[in-house]
Amino acid sequence: MATLEECRAALGRLAQNLSTADGDVRSAAAFDRSLSCRITDLDVTFTGRLTNGTLEDVTNVPGPPPERAQIRLAMRGDDLVAMVDGELHFAKAWGSGRVKLEAGFRDLLRLRSLL
Repeated sequence: MATLEECRAALGRLAQNLSTADGDVRSAAAFDRSLSCRITDLDVTFTGRLTNGTLEDVTNVPGPPPERAQIRLAMRGDDLVAMVDGELHFAKAWGSGRVKLEAGFRDLLRLRSLL
């Protein structure tokens, strides 16, 4: 089971990857949305903001998210780490129910090239 520190580090690597991306990935991430990532096995939620291709202001709170973010993810910590490390493909994890994603239809369309 991934620890809180490993999950935070994975989100840091994701933020770094987004900030250095180019092409389709960079343009897909270049919008302003609140984001929450619930780590179900640790009972913690990371919140932040996806802004202009970067992930900013990431904090964590115990339990479910305090507010409804515009983009909401839920998964186990091991799955977060595996996705960021490239060992687990998002579409496969989402299709199998290991990862849950909730967002508005327009956001889902933009996110498809990111994920």
